[in-house]
Amino acid sequence: MSAPGTPGDAHPETWPLWEVFVRSSRGLSHVHVGSLHAPDETMAVRNARDLYTRRNEGVSIWVVPSDAITASDPDAKGAFFESPSGKNYRHATYYTASEGVKHL
Repeated sequence: MSAPGTPGDAHPETWPLWEVFVRSSRGLSHVHVGSLHAPDETMAVRNARDLYTRRNEGVSIWVVPSDAITASDPDAKGAFFESPSGKNYRHATYYTASEGVKHL
């Protein structure tokens, strides 16, 4: 049994929630695969490995405390993601490809 006041005393439902990101192979981005509860970051990584990479489908795991993530409001996506008028230079369609440049 753990000492009083350590994470082992807490019930799993009171442990912090962690968001799990897995990179399936080198050169690819980490992708959010799910969430889990764990008492600390070490156990979160171990539990994430056991839960989300059972068949060797990952090369890297990130765990992030859920309360450390700040997200945009999905209901405000129009105002948040639309380009302001007069700033169409931010889009690739504004530019033309040069004749000698390949693979664009």
